[in-house]
Order: sequence, then C-alpha cells, then structure tokens
Amino acid sequence: MRMRLTPEEAKFRAEMKAFFENEIPAEIRERARRGETREPDDIVAVQRILNAHGIAVPNWPVEWGGKDWSAVQRHIYLDEMNLAHVPEPLTFNVDMVGPVIAKFGDEDLKRRFLPATANLDIWWCQGFSEPDAGSDLASLRTQAVLDGDEFVVNGQKAWTTQAQHADWMFALVRTDPDAPKRQAGISFLLIDMSSPGVQVRPTKLLDGGHEVNEVFLTDVRVPAENLVGELNAGWSYAKFLLANERTRVTRVGLTKNRLARAKRLAAETPLGKGVLLDDPLFRARLAELENQLLALELTQFRATSQVEAGGPAEVASVLKLRGSELQEQATELLVDVAGPRALAADGPEDVVPDWAQRSVGEYLTYRKVGIYGGSSEIQRTLIASTILGL
Repeated sequence: MRMRLTPEEAKFRAEMKAFFENEIPAEIRERARRGETREPDDIVAVQRILNAHGIAVPNWPVEWGGKDWSAVQRHIYLDEMNLAHVPEPLTFNVDMVGPVIAKFGDEDLKRRFLPATANLDIWWCQGFSEPDAGSDLASLRTQAVLDGDEFVVNGQKAWTTQAQHADWMFALVRTDPDAPKRQAGISFLLIDMSSPGVQVRPTKLLDGGHEVNEVFLTDVRVPAENLVGELNAGWSYAKFLLANERTRVTRVGLTKNRLARAKRLAAETPLGKGVLLDDPLFRARLAELENQLLALELTQFRATSQVEAGGPAEVASVLKLRGSELQEQATELLVDVAGPRALAADGPEDVVPDWAQRSVGEYLTYRKVGIYGGSSEIQRTLIASTILGL
C-alpha cells in the first residue's frame, strides 16, 4: 500500500489548506474551534463560499457541480477543512439527498433541487427514524397513500436533526403496506416543510441543546412528482444514502484537532509537581489514541480507493464504526483533562475555563455518533455478515 502522498497530492493539500485559511472568514473558523458555530448562519455562509468556488459538492456528478477528484483528494479536502476548523457543508444536502437525486431522480427533480441544494438555498432534513423504527428502519409506519396526483402522508418522524431550520425533508414512507418484505414497500419522498399538516416539536438533549426534533405529519399532501425514482424502491436509495453518510462520519480531521487540543491543555494542567502531560498513564493513553487514529486514516485511504475501483461498499461500516468510537474517546479524554472543572456550568471563565465548562456537554453530545447513520451494533452486524461472511 502507498504510504505517502504523491507530489501532485501534496500540492493539492497545500492548496486546500491555503483556501480554507484565506477564503473562510476567521471569525467563523474561530467560533467553530470554540464549539460555538452559529446555526444556521455560519453553515450557510461557508457552503455558499465553497459553492461560489465550485467545491461545495465535490462528490456529486460533474455536470451538477461535482469535481473529478480521486478518493485521496476527497479525503484531503475533508481533512484540511476539519483541521482549519471550517464548519462542514450541510451533510443532509451534500452527502445525503443531493447524491440520491443526482443518481435516481428524473431530470425535472434534478433541475428543481440540485442547484438550490448545493448553494444551501434549500436546507434539508432527514425523515427516516420514527419512535418505533430507528436502527430497525424497515419497521417505519409513516404512510403515503396516492390520491390522484398527490400522496397523502400521515405519521411521525423522530430525532430529526435541524428540522427547526429545514425548508424540505427527504423522507422514507410506506407506500405498500402489503409488500411481502417490509423493505419492498417503502418509497423516497420529498416533503415541503411549509405544507399544511407538518408540525415540528423540539426535543431537548442531555446537554440542554436543541438539535433534534419530532416531526408530525397529518394529512400532508405531497405532489406525486416529488417521488424520487420508482415507487416502492426507496429502501435501495436509502442504502445508497447511508453508505455516503457512514464514510463521512469518520471525520479523522476533527479527531486530530481534539487530540492536539487535549495534548496542549494537558501541558497546561497542573498535576503534582508537574503537569498532566508528564503523567505516563495519560501519555500512554494519548499515544494509543493517536496511533489508532493514524491506523484509521490509512484504512480510510485504502478503503475509499478500493470502493472507487469497484470494491465492496460495505467497508463504509468499518470506517463509520471506528471513526465514531474514536470521536467519542477523544471527547472523553477532554473531560478527563478538565477533571473536576468539567462539573462547572455557566461559571466565570476566569475561574473555570470555558473549554472545561463545555467539555461534558460535548462529551454527551458526541454519544450520538455511535447511533446516527446506523448504530455501532448495526455496523458490527453488517461487518460480520457482509465482510467476514459470518
């Protein structure tokens, strides 16, 4: 396996690094570094800058704004974006619904939605999970019944991230309740969030934030032309979407940032006659995480190249599983660096640093990465059955 970047790839990395540092406003990057990104304003601003330079949706077909980049270049792009503390383009737009419409939608849907999706003129949310259908997504019960040239949708979606900002939802709905297999009766439908009968109710999280929502759909009428692809073929489109999401969730660059931050803060944290970074157990723990992250990055290079060459897409489950585990462990490490200071909340920053006060909230929030996109338990099952053949 090739372990070094080619001169062309090294040049590309330098170009990406310079772009993110020079073109994305410093105040946006500083807010992101501090964990204080303003939503939706900062995300919209960044995505429109990227789109103006033609690099908002590099994973899309070239005719719809994509870039003819290699798997290594796409990894470098995301890595440098994360390292520069640039808020990522909205994943619902860039990695989820956009590629689905580009691959499976008709030309009218592409013209209507893809340019606005790339420029974040439309903010999308994902209507997959339900109260009784999370990891077992095929159990979803939200129904869409065809009535003339419209679908009438009734049901409930849960854990709908950023629905409070969303203009549209891409949803999995049951269109054939009598299908012999549950997966065979599901369709992929685009729903205008301003439609009568759509109600968004916030769900308060452990850290006190409002990121996810319940969405209630009561007799919502959706034009039949908003169906993506074929009727009852939505399960295949959802699997295509989730493979894209799982690869993106790896987020090696973000974990690099957190480990570097933990190392810097540990060097400033008194312990006995020295500092925390001098403690051999802490140093060993940090070194182990750094080595595991390097192994993940090399695996990501290899795996994405294999997929690009026609290899099995199921390797995305490996990247998603290990990437989410390391993200969780990195946030836990920062809590341990903060120590008792992590218990403070809303205190004066000159007494308890702001980063320490936010560490527990960040730790709690990042438990989600082992759930969304398919829980870690689901990923292990997929790895066992599709890769290991167990």
